[in-house]
Amino acid sequence: MLESDVYQRIMELQDQMSKSQKKIANYLINYSETAPFLTASKLAKNAGVGEATVIRFAVFLDFNGYPDMQRHLQEALQRKWTSAEVFAHTTDEEDQPENAVTEILADDMQNLKETLQQMDSKVFEAAVNDIIRANRIYIIAYRSAVSIGSFLEFYLDLVLQNTEMLREADGVSEHLLDITSDDLVIGFGFSRYTKRTVEVLKYAKQRGAKTLVLTDHLLSPLVPYGDRKLLAATEINSFIDSFSAPLSIVSALITAVTRSEHKKVEARLKELEGLWETFDVFYD
Repeated sequence: MLESDVYQRIMELQDQMSKSQKKIANYLINYSETAPFLTASKLAKNAGVGEATVIRFAVFLDFNGYPDMQRHLQEALQRKWTSAEVFAHTTDEEDQPENAVTEILADDMQNLKETLQQMDSKVFEAAVNDIIRANRIYIIAYRSAVSIGSFLEFYLDLVLQNTEMLREADGVSEHLLDITSDDLVIGFGFSRYTKRTVEVLKYAKQRGAKTLVLTDHLLSPLVPYGDRKLLAATEINSFIDSFSAPLSIVSALITAVTRSEHKKVEARLKELEGLWETFDVFYD
């Protein structure tokens, strides 16, 4: 379904909608500039329906869940929103701060469900194999995505000893000077996407290196430069992205890699335990 077809689809199916579905449709039409940035729970609250009704409404319109419909609604706006604009359109002065933990954790649970539903197990398995077979692994993650990249770098390098996250944007060219087709570049990018992430992935592809992209949807500018694409829902009712789902995918990648290379990893961890004990690393 094309982005421009979203509202047309809503209009065409209005006669087949229940009363609750019509409430959602009317809200989306009347608040076309703000509704696309609401989570399913927030849209449900504003439209006066249950959250499950919102999710079923997305499927009714032939989308793969609420995040899929939301992405199409956002694209229909045909312009980029600043962080300040997103904040203004997702924050209600009547929202009580003490309700934030319940609301955001509920949104995160929904993000995890949506991410699991859209996960392609074959793509995930291929990504794991790419990590295992790579001679060198380079991680590209800027701004807030650095947190996820650092987590992946720590554990992969701990057991594989071949992983590096490129932290200094100005030094990327030197680090990738000798990159080959035996290497793997893992790129993290979520809306709003950084130009440098896209540029590095494009360069890696030109050099023949394998690429793995972890991003929020298929409309992401990182997608064309990823040999493998893993998608994670990140929407919460805030101007920030939630990294619960992306971090869960990273944890799954690390776990799958270590299970596949269990003998090598077990030997490595035994060596590390001796080293940690020698240098008295952990508190007993």
